[in-house]
Amino acid sequence: MEKEKIKGIIEAILFASGRVVTLEELVSSLEVNQDEISKIIEEMKEEYKKENHGIEIVNLNNGYILASKKELHEYIYPIVDKRVKPNLSQAALEVLAIIAYNPRISRAEIENIRGVNSDASLYRLMEHNLVEEAGKLDLPGKPMSYKVTEEFLKKFGLNTLEDLPELPKYKVDENQQIIIDDLIVNQEQNEKENQEEETQEQSE
Repeated sequence: MEKEKIKGIIEAILFASGRVVTLEELVSSLEVNQDEISKIIEEMKEEYKKENHGIEIVNLNNGYILASKKELHEYIYPIVDKRVKPNLSQAALEVLAIIAYNPRISRAEIENIRGVNSDASLYRLMEHNLVEEAGKLDLPGKPMSYKVTEEFLKKFGLNTLEDLPELPKYKVDENQQIIIDDLIVNQEQNEKENQEEETQEQSE
């Protein structure tokens, strides 16, 4: 099969599916080996980078999805999505971050980290398809665990959770809780360093 025809088929599959399509699925449909499909997709990704293309192929969770370019979102959103943008509270964002960095975490574990009830935040995140159930844990009571969704990855421009920024390293106590005093000291040190840099720049 000619390369250009394969490109057209891949584009059609990604467009019609509207979801992440795995390399194995493409191999099964096209009956072409993985290496060749991977090379063709990389060529397509380069072609889509040109300004006369409004779409791109994104790697997501070991698969591919066809998406509009991020820089064109301001033109697309008013037309194709009239829904109110998710307005997440600080509490919901905290829960989202905890789940993102701790896949398959239970509600009780989330609340243990935050120290407060998180039912409302968890429900809101699931309502916006940013978090989903990840199966029951092999623990007493078989509690449900949670993980972030592919929608979360798309909204935050991530390919996988490995692309999340590294968390700062802080000391923890015997209960594996961050020592608040250290956080305060670090914050004060950072503020002092910033002030010193600003003073030095002004003197120059």
